Amino acid sequence: MKIALDWKDYEIIDMSNGEKIEKWGDYILRRPDPQIIWNSSNFNNIKYDAIYHRSDKGGGYWERNSNLKERWLIRYKHLTFNIKLMGFKHTGIFPEQAVNWDYMIDKIRRSNRPIKVLNLFAYTGGATVACTSAGAHVTHVDSSKGMVDWAKENMASSNLGDKPVRFIVDDAIKFVEREIRRGNKYDAIIMDPPSYGRGANGEVWKVSNNLFNLVSLCSNLLSDNPLFFLINSYTTGLSPMVLEDILNITISNNHTGFITSGEIGLPMRDSKLVLPCGIYGRWESNE
Repeated sequence: MKIALDWKDYEIIDMSNGEKIEKWGDYILRRPDPQIIWNSSNFNNIKYDAIYHRSDKGGGYWERNSNLKERWLIRYKHLTFNIKLMGFKHTGIFPEQAVNWDYMIDKIRRSNRPIKVLNLFAYTGGATVACTSAGAHVTHVDSSKGMVDWAKENMASSNLGDKPVRFIVDDAIKFVEREIRRGNKYDAIIMDPPSYGRGANGEVWKVSNNLFNLVSLCSNLLSDNPLFFLINSYTTGLSPMVLEDILNITISNNHTGFITSGEIGLPMRDSKLVLPCGIYGRWESNE
C-alpha cells in the first residue's frame, strides 16, 4: 500500500464505528467511512466543527458550527486547494491522492521534455494542479461545470492560473472519441472514473461496463513516447489486479514499460492504523 505521509494541513485524528474525525487546515470534520469497522474509546470525546449525518433514505446533510467558513484553503507542499462542504460528505479533495500527485510531479520533472497530459473525470483538479506545477500542459475534462470551475479556483490558489490548461466540460468517452478523430496525442493519461455516473448530456457511465472500452479508446491517444497511464478507482470490490490486467491488454502490447498496482491509504495520528482509501493501476515508461 502507498500511504500519504507528507501532509501538514490534513490528518486523521481518530476512527471508530464507521466514522472518522479529520483535521482539514483550521477545522475538524467528522464524516462517515464504511471501512472503519472497529471502535475507539476516545472517539466521542473529540470536538469537531462539522459532522455529516447520513440519511436512512440515502444521502445526508452537514451539521456545522457557526464559526466554520463556507470555504477555506489547505496546502500540500507547494499545492493549494479550496475546501468546501459538499453533499454526500465530500470536501472537494481526496487527500490520499497525494501519493499520486507526488508520483506524477516526479515523473514529469524527470522526463526533462514537454509533456501533454489528459486528465479524465478530473473533478476539482488535484492531478491537474500537480501536473501543471511540474511543467506539463494539461487537458482537464469533467462533465460537471461546477467541478471545472472549482478546478480553476484551485489553479489560481496555487498561483498557476496563467499556465496552459485546457478546461473541457464534456462526457469522457465522447471527448476521447473526438480527440481520436482529431489526431491529438498525449504523453500521459490520468483517469479517476466513478462507479456510476451521468455525463453532461445524460450519458450513463458504469465502471464495470465502460472502463475497459474507455482505456482501449485512450490507448489510441498515447504519443509515440508515452510517459505514464494512471487509473484511480474507488469502486467497491474492484481489485487492483483488474486494473493491471486492463493495462496489460490495452497498453503493454504497444508500448515498452512496466505496470504496478495496489491500494492507497491515509495514516492515523499517533497510531499504526492506516485507512484504505482506494486503488490504482499504473503503466509507466522506463525513463
